[in-house]
Amino acid sequence: MLESDVLADPVALTRALVDIESVSGDEAEITDAVEVALRGAGHLDVRRAGNTLLARTDLGRDRRVVLAGHLDTVPVADNLPSTVDGDVLWGCGTSDMKSGSAIALWLALTQTASRYDVSYFFYDCEEVEGARNGLRKVADSNPEWLTADFAILLEPTYGLVEAGCQGTMRVIVHTTGKRAHSARSWLGRNAIHAAGEALRRLDGYRARRVTIDGCEYREGLNAVRISGGIAGNVIPDACDIEVNYRFAPDRSVPEAEAHLREVFDGFEVNVTDSAPGALPGLTSVPAQEFLARVGQPPAAKLGWTDVSRFAGLGIPALNFGPGDPNVAHARDERVEIPKIREGARTLADWLSPPPGAAS
Repeated sequence: MLESDVLADPVALTRALVDIESVSGDEAEITDAVEVALRGAGHLDVRRAGNTLLARTDLGRDRRVVLAGHLDTVPVADNLPSTVDGDVLWGCGTSDMKSGSAIALWLALTQTASRYDVSYFFYDCEEVEGARNGLRKVADSNPEWLTADFAILLEPTYGLVEAGCQGTMRVIVHTTGKRAHSARSWLGRNAIHAAGEALRRLDGYRARRVTIDGCEYREGLNAVRISGGIAGNVIPDACDIEVNYRFAPDRSVPEAEAHLREVFDGFEVNVTDSAPGALPGLTSVPAQEFLARVGQPPAAKLGWTDVSRFAGLGIPALNFGPGDPNVAHARDERVEIPKIREGARTLADWLSPPPGAAS
């Protein structure tokens, strides 16, 4: 249960959400608490699907915008409960992205008048594989919930607008050999040694930098896990290298796959997971009004976010949140309290009806 004084302050609300542990797959408690708060507001239509919540206004506006934040975190790393030191709030999820979700919840409860109708999403399982993502499930089961003219994901951007997002793909590069006793290694063929060529290609790889609408996207291709071996006295006959590719949004998923098969020509390559990027969504009227309110030029989002999901539905979207992406998922994850207040004020000013407009 979130107390009324907590709900009235985005900083206090951030800390309260952080202190409800919600590692991906274990979001029921935090979702229940957010649902109770939303249902206590008479101006919102609240719907729930699993551990994903939608709260929407129905003010009869010409345009509808989305504010969305996920409630899950990566596993705790001895960084709960939260602590405060001066102007810094420390703890798991402070940056990614409970400070952003807290702002969205605060706005949902306090912004009873708005220049747009607003759909607020609070969803689960963003930090794990895409099949479990709460927004993806809603898109499959209740796509009409996502209807909007523009969306903002409150992912950590340190108070800047980060446009679009990179695509992501994971593949397994598989090598084979011949099993043998290590005392007679010449009778076998070492699959781990065979992986050396794939690793050399990765080490020598030069990633692209792509500028789209003034935003520079930096690609990356990296080995993230390697597995192989049978026993201390056996020449291994199989080895797998897991490779992650972050690609600019000018490439489609099929184009990204074709590129990886070219890089690893001669090896068996199996795609295990992928998600498309999103081109910068900066041209819609709400986006232009928001950029004017922020007052700083946008940058490229170096990472994947659910902006991609909205882009796939034809809804322009961007990222904006108070957290620092450079400390997301870290043991010393933190958020600066002034950034929370600045982000809340920027979004509230953007949503507020112009002077003289009917509420």
